[in-house]
Amino acid sequence: MTVDVVAPETRSGRSRAGAVVRGTLLNVAAVLGSVCIVLVGLALVFHVTLIMFKTGSMAPGIPAGSLAVVRQIPAEDARVGQVVTVDRPHALPVTHRVVSKRPGADGTTVLVLKGDANPTVDPAPYAVRTVRLVVWSMPGLAYVIVWLGNPFVLGALTVAVAALIVWVLWPRDDGGRRRADEQGS
Repeated sequence: MTVDVVAPETRSGRSRAGAVVRGTLLNVAAVLGSVCIVLVGLALVFHVTLIMFKTGSMAPGIPAGSLAVVRQIPAEDARVGQVVTVDRPHALPVTHRVVSKRPGADGTTVLVLKGDANPTVDPAPYAVRTVRLVVWSMPGLAYVIVWLGNPFVLGALTVAVAALIVWVLWPRDDGGRRRADEQGS
C-alpha cells in the first residue's frame, strides 16, 4: 500500500489558492446579484423594460434579433423621428419610427409609424396614451436572452450556482491545523 505524503507547505499553498478562488467567485456572484437587484429596482421606478425584435422592419439600425431597452412615456411626448413601441389590441406590439403625430380624441395622441425597412407607413395610425421609447438597442442580444431562457440552460445555471455555494460554504479541514489549535487551547 502506498501513501502519498504532501508537504504542509504545499497543502497550505493549495488551501490559500482555493480560498482566493472561492472568495473571488463568491464576490463576483455577489456583485452580479447586486447589479441585478439594482437594475430591477431602476426598471420598476423608471418604467423601463426590454423588447426583442423578431422581424427586420427596423433594419439596418435595429435588425432582427436585437434587444432594446424601452422606457414608457406619454404618447404626447413622442417626437417625429423617434423609435417607439405601441401596444395593439389583440396583436403583438409594434416598434417603428414616428412619422407624424397629432392630438386625438379623449386625450389620446394619434401616431403614424413606419418601419425603417418598410416602403410605406403602417396601414392605420395608432391612437394611444402611452408609448415605450427605444432608449438603446444591441443587435444579436435577443438570441442570448432567448438562449438563457431555455429550461436546460436555466437548470444548468441553477446547478452551477448551487454547486458554487456548497463549495464555498463546505466545512474545510486545513490539514489538521484547526483540530490541533482547538486541542491546544
